[in-house]
Amino acid sequence: DKVLAELIEPYELRAAKLREFLEDIKPSLRYDIVPLADPYGPSVTDPDLRCLVVSEETRKGGEAVNKKRLENGLPELALYEILLMKDPDHSQNEEEKISSSSLRQRLLGTLLRPPRQDPALPSRPYVIGLTGGTGSGKTSIAKLLGHLGAFLIDADKLGHAVYVPGGPAYKQVVAAFGAEILNEDGTINRKVLGAKVFGNQERLKSLTDIVWPEMARMVKEQIREADAQG
Repeated sequence: DKVLAELIEPYELRAAKLREFLEDIKPSLRYDIVPLADPYGPSVTDPDLRCLVVSEETRKGGEAVNKKRLENGLPELALYEILLMKDPDHSQNEEEKISSSSLRQRLLGTLLRPPRQDPALPSRPYVIGLTGGTGSGKTSIAKLLGHLGAFLIDADKLGHAVYVPGGPAYKQVVAAFGAEILNEDGTINRKVLGAKVFGNQERLKSLTDIVWPEMARMVKEQIREADAQG
């Protein structure tokens, strides 16, 4: 549930950076860096531990560790609370402390590595899939890409187009779901159709098996058109 979990570096790399930092601070100490596969790690099973460093926001976690230790027959740890450094450059939607979540947010829009050359892929047209939930900014980003010269294919519009009378999926959808999904003018009432498939995986699959291949075919046609336009 971390912010932009896709940008979190691999554990081995993070552990190596942590060790380098710790040994730079005080090389005379011995450091054991262990991966945490659960919220507690060795803190609730290691009898040699004496102290747990917490911040104001993680103190409750420290108290939960001590509760678990007592359940396991181990003495409580001393909870040593430290102040976290503030980030003077944090924006309104970022955390006030210096935070890896904020740093990952700032990486958005940065080219982390050059595009991978794949000999199996044609050099053109270069196809980018733009996805995201409602209100995530797909339309705004699409407009920006369009201003930069991109050929835009709107899957939502294609999704509507396949249903219109004479559209590639119209007859199949009516045959599969009945004339009761039609408005008086012969168009498909998407609300009535939606009510038929909502919560019914079998009916939903029947619908997508009709509609998605037609949408994919229309997308490929538009990609060929984009290629023809250069």
